[in-house]
Amino acid sequence: MSIRMRSGLTTGLKYAVLIILCLFVFSPVVTAVLGSIRTNGEFMTDPFGLPQNGIQWDNYFSILFDGAFWNSMKNSIFITVSVTSMNVVLASMLAFVLTRVSFRGRGLIFNVLSLGLLFPIVIAILPIFIQIRQLGMINSLFGVIFPLVAFGLPGSVVILRGFFIHVPNELEDASYIDGCTTWGFFIFILLPLARPALTAVAVLQVIASWNEYFLPYLILNDQKLWPLPLGIQQYQGEHGTDWARVMAYVTLLIIPAILFYLFAEKYIVTGLTGGELKG
Repeated sequence: MSIRMRSGLTTGLKYAVLIILCLFVFSPVVTAVLGSIRTNGEFMTDPFGLPQNGIQWDNYFSILFDGAFWNSMKNSIFITVSVTSMNVVLASMLAFVLTRVSFRGRGLIFNVLSLGLLFPIVIAILPIFIQIRQLGMINSLFGVIFPLVAFGLPGSVVILRGFFIHVPNELEDASYIDGCTTWGFFIFILLPLARPALTAVAVLQVIASWNEYFLPYLILNDQKLWPLPLGIQQYQGEHGTDWARVMAYVTLLIIPAILFYLFAEKYIVTGLTGGELKG
């Protein structure tokens, strides 16, 4: 077998594996979209089929004209914006201290903080619930926001530290010679250079907080405080579930996250790899 044939077979195998993986990843999304434009009976009969009685736009209209949907949208936006902004601010400060400020125990603190990557929020859900209850934040949006910020910090700090550490020390020294303070170097020089990393952190936090289900389900009892992932429960009745509207709701839920990801996707790879400062 010639080298060209072996190369062609290897490339073909790679594409075949990628296509199969893409089918696994996108099949739930396709199922949700197809289910959202059919009747409940059609979806129950054939979850992967095409509409037989025309596109059922009423599934979307009934949701979009429901005040509960927009109230959940408001709650989701508040949670997402709060978690993302707090996470970016705190993570950038922590990464700066752990990268550009020399003090005893800096490496140990970073290693302890990095251990947070090993423990998802579900593992610590009982201690979190007890602490939130002791703080009087049960049935409060901040009872959801603060734990999400805390458990998002380790990953964000690791990403930003990897970017900050490649900023040349000569640039920092030059800024001090020109009269810049440590705070000024952080705000006016380091953060603008780290925009790709900051954007990557923001995108990851937006997607995680927008789709969070379990923590709001545990903390929030008032339906008026439910974010969008919990709003799906209003279509689950005592005697059955309107799966067509659930699929329409899921489609509306994932559209903002997908659009935001597509808008900021070009910054993610740059931010995660250290960008132009690496090397």
